[in-house]
Amino acid sequence: MRTTLSKENRSTHQFEKTDTGLIRCEDGLLRPEWAAAPGLLRDYYDTEWGVPTHDEREIFERLCLEAFQSGLSWLTILKRRDAFRTAFSHFEPDVVAALSDADLEDLMKNEAIIRNQRKIEAVRTNAKATVRLRDNPDSPNLVDLVWSYTPKHPRKPRSIADLHPTSTESIALSKRLKKEGFAFVGPTTAMSTLEAIGVIDMHVEGAFSPVSTAQ
Repeated sequence: MRTTLSKENRSTHQFEKTDTGLIRCEDGLLRPEWAAAPGLLRDYYDTEWGVPTHDEREIFERLCLEAFQSGLSWLTILKRRDAFRTAFSHFEPDVVAALSDADLEDLMKNEAIIRNQRKIEAVRTNAKATVRLRDNPDSPNLVDLVWSYTPKHPRKPRSIADLHPTSTESIALSKRLKKEGFAFVGPTTAMSTLEAIGVIDMHVEGAFSPVSTAQ
């Protein structure tokens, strides 16, 4: 869950905050504080965040990048996203699953990405789990598994105060992913992924949303 303006933008932009905690931006649109300033974060919010996807590669990528974001800012990840995609073969699960230990050691030398050994190893681990799910006729693939945690009674948040870092669905998804052999998929990472790919709609009422714009 992303709720606050990044340090990079906070000092150079002044915004009008509404009673719901949303920010009225210079273009007249309401956005959450983290996406208020022009730049990478706003572009991501305006065009990608919360847009539903049922593509395995995209969901695998989001899951991995959300794991890398743990303990860091999302802006840090966005700035390195192209480098991550290059380093991990555009997050094609079959290719990543076949990475050798030597390949992972080389990735630890790549200054363009986040060089966290456990997180890098988790990408390969999660790729193998993704392929294993897809190849098992008795289990749902990654796409179907993640989307099976769509809330039965979704409620659109009325204010920023209604946003939470985890949910019943994200806690359950985290447990299921771990059971299936995934790593670095705690409830917060699961929640961020569910939000990012549109399984749970966390656009606050009144906020600009690329989903509602496309409808």
